[in-house]
Amino acid sequence: MDMIWLWIGFNLFVILLLALDLGVLHRGERVIAVREALLLSLGYVILALIFAAGIFVLMSREAGYAFLTGYFIEKSLSVDNIFVFVLIFMHFSVPPQFQYRVLFWGVLFALVLRGSLIWAGAAAIASFHWVIYVFGAFLVFTGIKMLVTVSQTPDLDKNRVALFMRRHFRVTDSFVGQQFVVRQNGLLYITPLFITLVLVELTDVVFALDSIPAIFAITTDPFIIYTSNVFAILGLRALYFALVGVIHRFHYLKYGLSLVLVFVGVKMLVNAYFGTKIIPTELALLITAVLIGGSMLISIVRTRHLTEAERSAEADKAGSWWVPGSPARPDKTKSPPNRSE
Repeated sequence: MDMIWLWIGFNLFVILLLALDLGVLHRGERVIAVREALLLSLGYVILALIFAAGIFVLMSREAGYAFLTGYFIEKSLSVDNIFVFVLIFMHFSVPPQFQYRVLFWGVLFALVLRGSLIWAGAAAIASFHWVIYVFGAFLVFTGIKMLVTVSQTPDLDKNRVALFMRRHFRVTDSFVGQQFVVRQNGLLYITPLFITLVLVELTDVVFALDSIPAIFAITTDPFIIYTSNVFAILGLRALYFALVGVIHRFHYLKYGLSLVLVFVGVKMLVNAYFGTKIIPTELALLITAVLIGGSMLISIVRTRHLTEAERSAEADKAGSWWVPGSPARPDKTKSPPNRSE
């Protein structure tokens, strides 16, 4: 019964945060300043750390470390989403004042999606132990695949999802404020903003299939998995606006994220095979921090003193990632400039 009230209380807290975020802090169409985004992002991190302290005190030391490791992994992997969001918003020329609305609904969908995936994953592992090996192998495969695709540039002009929607729905020629659907001359139209929302949602679906198994490599406690995911997702929008102007400087972070997935996959396989924690949670937290911190440090050092031409080259590298539904450009040096869809 106590756990039921924990679940109810936590979800009510999340709903309150979302209502405060959209209904009070970010009403209307306005651009989110970098300073505001940094403060908001820091606020979400502090909330997560306070929650972690509560877990250490009220649950156990092991649960506390599991939450911190899971939160750090999910927070790091959320940068994956930010790389993709930047590409999508740039390609569709989404004005900054509309981006927050897209990300808000994206986060709302992500909370429901990940809650469902966590419940399904926990039930599967409880019923079939061999699912752990499937998750572990999938993480290793995904991490290696991400390393291979680091240098690929997605061709958003040929994105299958966007092309499908344009073929099967009436689409307005331009944005209509923050509206996703409008009525014109008695007919319903979707707007380009709705297409970007669908691509953002699809991105989260795909990346959730990576991040959910990753945290199952740390713990199988549904409450710890869910809460660490939620805290990472809640801070995603603020993190996006805090990093969007400098995200091109973190190209090497992609390698660190890929290696984290490979490592947690190996951890999952090794611990499952031996039936004990050969690789403990504390070590997983340390290695994850070293991989992410190291790749960020390398990125900052490599881009600290760059010429104009070198900055342009780094910006091109930032556009080298994978967007769901988009084939890779065969030659990114010939890629056309971004344009409004």
